[in-house]
Amino acid sequence: QGESSLLETDTIGDRMKLFIPIVLVMCIYLSGSDSADLNGKSLIIDKKTATTSVRLHAADFSSLTAFTICLRAASEDTVSYSLLSYARKGSFNELLLWQDSKSQFTLYLTRPVAVFSLPEMNSLLRHICVTWESQGGEITVWVNGRRSAQKVGAKGQVVRGSGQFILGQEQDSVGGGFDDSQSFVGEITDVHMWDHVLQANDIKKVSQGCLRHGGNIIDWGATRYTFDGIVGIEGNMDCTL
Repeated sequence: QGESSLLETDTIGDRMKLFIPIVLVMCIYLSGSDSADLNGKSLIIDKKTATTSVRLHAADFSSLTAFTICLRAASEDTVSYSLLSYARKGSFNELLLWQDSKSQFTLYLTRPVAVFSLPEMNSLLRHICVTWESQGGEITVWVNGRRSAQKVGAKGQVVRGSGQFILGQEQDSVGGGFDDSQSFVGEITDVHMWDHVLQANDIKKVSQGCLRHGGNIIDWGATRYTFDGIVGIEGNMDCTL
């Protein structure tokens, strides 16, 4: 009986030796790091806090008269929160993707310009794209490659440059002024932004998670990022082709 117990103990010990390295590889938590290339990786934020954020050091632009922003996200949160915030001096909601509730989404361009009723946000990753162009003010939201009804807002307006992009927090000052009650909890990945409206077929391809070339403003595989607080990085296999 003593010999059997010893063998069982050794077996458990061997399993633990194999298991521990896997955990360390799959869950990497960083604070204050500055790096690039999140291709094939997801960010995991598991707690509402005013100290955790991800700063995206996007390509410079003077002003935008159109854009496409795409990302993949999942959250079980039932209160409002920010998905992506862009703030500049004197305009802290220059551009904001805001989840009002599990089924209501609002685009801010200095102010709320369009509200959409969408399928409920839940623990299943979904692909979201938002397009806007200034000339006609057309705004469209795409969920998993399916288009919403078009709306009109911020006609003739521009998105001004020299600002800061933040994931998971709403900015009440440039790069800060966070409120933990408005913070994102869940998984987010594949964030891209273009300075033009993508064609419908391109958005459908993007929704499948298989990009050869990312956005020219934000590229998930190339844009530098900085973490503040504790953020998890997990590998993902979202490409379905």
